[in-house]
Amino acid sequence: MPFTISFDLDDTLIPGVKRFPVERRGLWQQLLAKESLRKGTIHLMKALKERKIRVFIYTTSYRSPSYIRRLFFSYGIFPEKIINKEIHDKTLGERGNRISKYPPAFNIDWHIDDSPGVAIEGERYQFKTIIVSEDDADWGNTILSQLVG
Repeated sequence: MPFTISFDLDDTLIPGVKRFPVERRGLWQQLLAKESLRKGTIHLMKALKERKIRVFIYTTSYRSPSYIRRLFFSYGIFPEKIINKEIHDKTLGERGNRISKYPPAFNIDWHIDDSPGVAIEGERYQFKTIIVSEDDADWGNTILSQLVG
């Protein structure tokens, strides 16, 4: 049965404080977005699509959903839903300020992030997480093996 996963952006799919190799930036990426995606993102998203796994982006940044869509579109990736900090806060109300991510509010089965703090929230609020390391060169397969065994 298909299920839904979400990905954090900063330091998970987009380098920030944490540094990792990125996908090649061609003309489309340069025209449509100012950021790059982590190397292996394109391959992973295709593998998830083949397995009929729905992909959402769930970030606590204030990037607009239209910008995030353009960024992913420039790489040929089409997430089903974009959740930014504004949508998170609006959906969760007061609780939105006390928890950085709450995937159950958006019918998300698994959340992929770089932050051990999100894993702690997952344990506390009963949602599944996969934490990826910046130095895991095979991070896509790490995720796939945990999702599909």
